Amino acid sequence: MWICFNDGFISAVEHRDSATLLMVRARRRDILETLFPDTEVLVGASTDYQYRVVVPKTHFSEVVASRIGEISYPNFKDSVEDHELHKLYESFWLLHRAYQSQR
Repeated sequence: MWICFNDGFISAVEHRDSATLLMVRARRRDILETLFPDTEVLVGASTDYQYRVVVPKTHFSEVVASRIGEISYPNFKDSVEDHELHKLYESFWLLHRAYQSQR
């Protein structure tokens, strides 16, 4: 699952060793530290996503639900303050728009 927050992007997949855990991955460490402040961030230079945390699925769903409750903007892209992240999302948005027009 990919999730685009207005302060960072994450990818979540089931942990290989436990159906109750998720491996939450990110390209930037700070979003994991923000979302999961009491969880050790694992660093792997040779992995696709350099930064990872392992969290219970229940905790992940609580964090995401909390973020949903904090939405206070009428336009997602305009709420993204980080210039590089905004460019990433703009590219993503353009690709999605092209995908939509193919139907």
